Amino acid sequence: MRDLKYLIAYLVPASALLGLTWQGAWSWLTVVLVFGILPAIELYTPKSIENVPKAKEDDRASRTFFDWLLYANAPLLFGIVGWYLWTLAAQTLSLGEITGLTLSVGIVVGTCGINVAHELGHRPNAAEQVLAQIMLLPALYQHFFVEHNRGHHKNVATDDDPASARLGENVFRFWLRSVLGGWQNAWALERERLAKTNQAATSWDNAMLRYSSYQVIWLVAIFSLLGWHAFLGAISIAIISFLLLETVNYIEHYGLRRKILPTGRPEPVSPHHSWNSDHELGRIFLYELTRHSDHHFKSTRKYQILRHIDESPQLPYGYPTSIVIAMIPPIWFRVMNARAVQRP
Repeated sequence: MRDLKYLIAYLVPASALLGLTWQGAWSWLTVVLVFGILPAIELYTPKSIENVPKAKEDDRASRTFFDWLLYANAPLLFGIVGWYLWTLAAQTLSLGEITGLTLSVGIVVGTCGINVAHELGHRPNAAEQVLAQIMLLPALYQHFFVEHNRGHHKNVATDDDPASARLGENVFRFWLRSVLGGWQNAWALERERLAKTNQAATSWDNAMLRYSSYQVIWLVAIFSLLGWHAFLGAISIAIISFLLLETVNYIEHYGLRRKILPTGRPEPVSPHHSWNSDHELGRIFLYELTRHSDHHFKSTRKYQILRHIDESPQLPYGYPTSIVIAMIPPIWFRVMNARAVQRP
């Protein structure tokens, strides 16, 4: 029965569906849930450092129930995005309703889309990797599949990784550096991969060319079928979703750096190079992404068996609360800078 706790994550898409149905003040329901209700509850709910017993890991990892919890996000994602775009095209909404629905659906694209795609994209199964890339489409962030897996996980907690925040860097500067740097890195990684087989960067085997084409087709189709309002809405929810992702990136590695060895190479990635949180509510809503050190230790480990590691740095708050605090840089620095400096 305890495994059913992950069904709570569906409150995010459910709240967006309610907002699209009832509109008015309900348009803001997802925003209030994610950035108001969840952080407030999280402050008063316990942390859990309990791990799945090693002898039970294989059995738990093989249970398809946990996989289908992820797969079900795909129809929800595209259904909610489609309904939102149709609503913009077909109905007359107030500015408040448009803003609330856009923020709400952007959050859905960031959580049900990017976050779930992140989990699936690390798996060796080809079908799950394809699904991950499809789920990144509404975020216009398909390059994440290339840069995150082959760039971030290699360069994490170094200055070569645009997705690892520097000490004293505020989240807004980080957004610009990480968004642009991640996109540039993805192109570079694909050019490097193709060069090894003497293929041109203009080859259709270049994933970045394919992703760019798919995303342009996506936007052109929306404009052609639903008009300007839906087109602008599609761009808006994408920006909101990937800025939410980048805010999570910001808190995951803020101020943590790998030492440079005499060889000039960084030390191996260790548990102390990622910020973690055992606050259970945030763990559920993000499918255990908050046990981030173990994810970097073995990126193919499924979310349901990710472990608490004693030596891993712990955030004082859960990820939802930390996201809110990160948006206020002076408070974030006051909370986190001393903690980051104390890390090895």
